[in-house]
Amino acid sequence: MTANQPHLSELATQIPTSKVVSFLTAIDNEDYSEFKKLELEFCSSYGVEIWEDVFNFRVMPALSKTSKRWLLVQKCSKGYTVRQVV
Repeated sequence: MTANQPHLSELATQIPTSKVVSFLTAIDNEDYSEFKKLELEFCSSYGVEIWEDVFNFRVMPALSKTSKRWLLVQKCSKGYTVRQVV
């Protein structure tokens, strides 16, 4: 692996599979509110950088083309943030 190649951080590899499955379940159920709730909780516990790794290297590769499209539409139509907006 070269220095410029993206890679999964060590902490991201230690995130329990059950946490990843929760995200996949929310996406499969097309429940964006639940997805956002899980995302905010995850970022509060582990930080945004670890969320980026888990999302890019563990969640996204597991999604079907249809699920990826659904998630993209949700993020674009509802706005993207990993912070609570008041």
